[in-house]
Amino acid sequence: MAMAAIGGLGIFMLGMKYMSEGMQAVAGNSLRRMISLVTTNRVTATGAGTAVTLLVQSSTITTVIVVGLVNAGLMQLPQAMGVIMGANIGTTITGWILILKIGEYGLPILGVAALVYLFSKKDKPRFIAMAVMGLGMIFFGLELMKEGFAPMRDIPAFVEAFAWFEATSYLGVLKCVVLGAVLTFMVQSSSATLGITIGLAATGVIPFTTAAALVLGENIGTTITVMIASVGANTAAKRSAYAHVLFNVFGVFWITLIFAWYIQLVAGIIQGVHGADPLTLTFETAPDPIQFGAVITAGIALTHTLFNVTNTALFLPFLGPFAKLLRRIVPDPGVKEVRHLKHLDSRGVDAPVLGVEQSRGEVVQMGLGTVKMIDWIRQLGFNGPQDERLIQKTFHREEVLDNVQQEIMAFLTDLLDATVPHAIADEAKTQLRIAHEYESMSDRLASILRAYLKLKKLKLELPAPQQEELRELHDMVAEFLREVTEAYQQRRALDSATAQSMNSTITRRIKELRNDHLQRMMESPIDPTLSLLLTGVLTDYRRVRAHTMNIYEATAPISVGSD
Repeated sequence: MAMAAIGGLGIFMLGMKYMSEGMQAVAGNSLRRMISLVTTNRVTATGAGTAVTLLVQSSTITTVIVVGLVNAGLMQLPQAMGVIMGANIGTTITGWILILKIGEYGLPILGVAALVYLFSKKDKPRFIAMAVMGLGMIFFGLELMKEGFAPMRDIPAFVEAFAWFEATSYLGVLKCVVLGAVLTFMVQSSSATLGITIGLAATGVIPFTTAAALVLGENIGTTITVMIASVGANTAAKRSAYAHVLFNVFGVFWITLIFAWYIQLVAGIIQGVHGADPLTLTFETAPDPIQFGAVITAGIALTHTLFNVTNTALFLPFLGPFAKLLRRIVPDPGVKEVRHLKHLDSRGVDAPVLGVEQSRGEVVQMGLGTVKMIDWIRQLGFNGPQDERLIQKTFHREEVLDNVQQEIMAFLTDLLDATVPHAIADEAKTQLRIAHEYESMSDRLASILRAYLKLKKLKLELPAPQQEELRELHDMVAEFLREVTEAYQQRRALDSATAQSMNSTITRRIKELRNDHLQRMMESPIDPTLSLLLTGVLTDYRRVRAHTMNIYEATAPISVGSD
């Protein structure tokens, strides 16, 4: 009995993983667009959260990714709240999948899909087969769990143990809710706990009311992982995690208060559709075990879905006051926060399509960081007295970018070790290249700043015309960097002629400045330290230009090299 139950659970969870990976791979680009195009429109955000979770088959993964995107500054709190509410609806789809009457065909579905998966050479058929194979494993695993749970009906010790969790009173409902929350936290998957609950209820081991209360608790259990993911995150990300917790806890609280009437409503709907009342139907009185399982499973699925849809409908009109409450619970810090680096969550590897979107956000932040660095350097190098605070801030930014690049590399390396479609693998490789370019660029920018600071420290000044020429070069490089970074951030293609023109103009201007400097050296003596620093700065600007061109080529390959 134990072996059948444990083996069935393992196959069930593995099936959920394969179905999720296959669906993500097939709908990869659409899934990324859903996340990136989420607007402040609460209905649109909720729909996106529902659709994404339907494909990922895990509200926890969706919510953790949302917390990461908020932490990276790529999603605002109202957007995140809508997506989180939609995620709760999306995760209820698992229950509806399980009411399909194909349990006995799970094994042949698994076998046929596995053959297609193994022998197919093209990506799309392989990942479609993977999703179908996962579906077969889900049903086969559920059948094994049912076989393992079925004998429990005839064992007095089990019956007495489960009787303690009967949801016949308010205290009993709360006991079931707590048990469901604890089990979900332990297995880290509300879908797995739902499978266990359906397996127990569909074989008559636990009554329908107990199963319904357990499902409510599973909604709370899935929030604990998100709270853990928010530890160390910034204020906005913590608010997003609290939104998930409060949304589910408050929803479960008010449903438990009217639990008896709620279950009567669910039972009435199921009786109207299936012709049997899940509250009164028993395993012994049912015409056959298959019909009993179908009625109970449908009741559990409806309990789960109706709860989340109703809760979302109640919350959506009050997102404004809800956001104000979250700001009071997690107030703004007294000082400006340092953006935390370690929030590329490992669950992104379980959902590579979303994971690569999250890491893309970090790469974008690297680009915006280098744009800030080059702006600060202009202020420090050309605009009056030194600002020690800004100097330290610039050098600190270079150190931060080093750390971010290492973390992105570690995250994407793990992601590439998973089963991912070629398109996602190519995107991950592009991000690795761009992250390396930005990190190397930050080193060059720091070198430029050191040179300007050394000139000031040694009280060496370039002639006014030469200073102006250097400022113009700096602005040209900064504008090129800004254009390329904004194009990558906005997912738009920078015009090829514009990019090549800016690249060629900067290269030509650097050569002119170097030749002019050599000509001046021949005409009159120049301090050797000044000369060395100037030529070094010109070389660094050329390298910044080259790194910028490499980023452009990584996102829009062209035939022109970057030397």
